Amino acid sequence: NSLNDYTCTCTSDTTIKKTGGPATCAKDECASSPCGTGQTCNDPNQSPSSTGDYTCTCSNGVVATGGSATCTNDECTSNPCGSGQTCKDTKTAANSLNDYTCTCTSDSTITKTGGPATCSSNECDKKPCGTGQTCNDPNPIPSKTGDYTCTCSNGVVATGGSATCTKDECTSNPCGTGQTCKDANTAANSLNDYTCTCTSDTTIKKTGGPATCAKDECASSPCGTGQTCNDPNQSPSSTGDYTCTCSNGVVATGGAATCTNDECTSSPCGTGQTCKDPNTAANSLHDFTCTCDSDTTITKTDGPATCSKNECDKNPCATGQTCNDPTPIPSKTGDYTCTCSNGVVATGGSATCT
Repeated sequence: NSLNDYTCTCTSDTTIKKTGGPATCAKDECASSPCGTGQTCNDPNQSPSSTGDYTCTCSNGVVATGGSATCTNDECTSNPCGSGQTCKDTKTAANSLNDYTCTCTSDSTITKTGGPATCSSNECDKKPCGTGQTCNDPNPIPSKTGDYTCTCSNGVVATGGSATCTKDECTSNPCGTGQTCKDANTAANSLNDYTCTCTSDTTIKKTGGPATCAKDECASSPCGTGQTCNDPNQSPSSTGDYTCTCSNGVVATGGAATCTNDECTSSPCGTGQTCKDPNTAANSLHDFTCTCDSDTTITKTDGPATCSKNECDKNPCATGQTCNDPTPIPSKTGDYTCTCSNGVVATGGSATCT
């Protein structure tokens, strides 16, 4: 009369027992289809006391224990690239990690796998410009280099390198010897504004080039042929002080010298005389000679000679007699005649008419 009091004990797990009937020795957790669609479930230990040890395996090999597996994992979902980049995960298997690619939207040639790409490369970060200069990189991407600008406070701009903000044009000595140079504006973009000043005459200046400090008036050959020219003061403000010197020493200032002066040109001797100037130098004056044509022994320097001497001028004959001097020259004396009205003639003295 003692019924249904027997006990059934599982041999696989002696802790599992049941009275009055068979014990439930196996419990397959996969029976409830706990895995996702397309996943394979496996319960390695189907003992009722062993739970949560089943596995779900994806077709791509991803395995999860005690629950459905995450078969795919698009790493771009979490926006790992950040702003200004596009993300692409070519393999979205959950076990395929860090294979996504970030591509810069500003330059699609710049990419990086497994992390954000370096889309910005601002060359100004390296401080390539000189002190006090402003740097600007208009295209701060790695593929664009050397396009940054350096701007000086005075507006001078250079591309791809530090700017030369100042340039003293006098450094190259553009004025030359005998002049002083001053560059009023040494900004590198301010050119040809330097001033050259003559040391010999500070009133003579020129901007952007050498001043004309010397002006040799002799350069134009103002003197006559054979004359020597000398300009003692070649300042442009000093004019007309050059001298022309003849070979015979005659000097003229401010014009060609008259090296010769033949005083006979003006016929100073007059008619019946021959003029000769033995020294025609312009500074040799009053040395001409007048010689009587009627008697070449009669000469005079610096004026007409006395070629005629009529003895009758002294009235040597007596009253009523006619005087005649046939040779009225100084070297011929006593040859005059006195003639009476009756024809009586006497030479060299008064005639005895009766």
